[in-house]
Amino acid sequence: MDTQRFANRNAVITGAGSKSGIGFAAARKLGLGGARIGITSTTDRIFERVSELKALGIDVCGYVADLMDRPQVDALCANVLSELGPVHILVNNAGMVQVGQVEESSAFVNLRQQAWHESIDRNLTTCFNVTQELLPGMIRQRYGRIVNVSSVTGPVVSNPASAPYSAAKAAMVGMSRSIALDVGDKGITINNVAPGWISSGSQLPQEAVGGFNTPLRRSGTPDEVADLIAFLASDESSYITGQLIIIDGGNTLQEYKGPVESYY
Repeated sequence: MDTQRFANRNAVITGAGSKSGIGFAAARKLGLGGARIGITSTTDRIFERVSELKALGIDVCGYVADLMDRPQVDALCANVLSELGPVHILVNNAGMVQVGQVEESSAFVNLRQQAWHESIDRNLTTCFNVTQELLPGMIRQRYGRIVNVSSVTGPVVSNPASAPYSAAKAAMVGMSRSIALDVGDKGITINNVAPGWISSGSQLPQEAVGGFNTPLRRSGTPDEVADLIAFLASDESSYITGQLIIIDGGNTLQEYKGPVESYY
């Protein structure tokens, strides 16, 4: 591994509290590449991840904040800038499920307004809040890499009873395209990764079945998504911006998505 790939870079990764999640995998990848890391979560478990990263020799700070709450985001970013210094890389991974909360699944016709707003806040407003707070510093230094963890759900495909999540993840991509036009001449790129079925700790049994029925016959891993995030966060991706890059084992390529023995 190139331990100098992200030398002299400070990176913030949100939603990194889960040991088996994409956020923590991305933090580990960037940190082992030489970046100083700030990681966030809504609970104190983030400090367990800090200890694990420090054991690998990574320079890391942990922060607890609800990124749906703008005053908490303002305080978080002030602390990050004070402790880490200027932020060069932002990975917006927070979203999907918040610890201690249950993600409500409902057909659109029965969807409660509160459930709609909570999902939009968790999966889109978190990204908006942190990006808007850290982007001015990137503009001043004329350098930045922003990577948003979107999903194939919303921008490309969807599932029943997933209207709020789908809307939020699709909106994240639309927002990114506009930001890319705003700041492209200021040395800043912003891109989105769109994972399919990923074998994180939160993967449900039926989602694992979906992974088995992809062309690669398995779910992806958080480390595989982290590899893509690291590429988009690096100088190697300097001419890529405003894009949605799918990482789903080819699942969205296939018209038939049932058991292989029934068709292929």
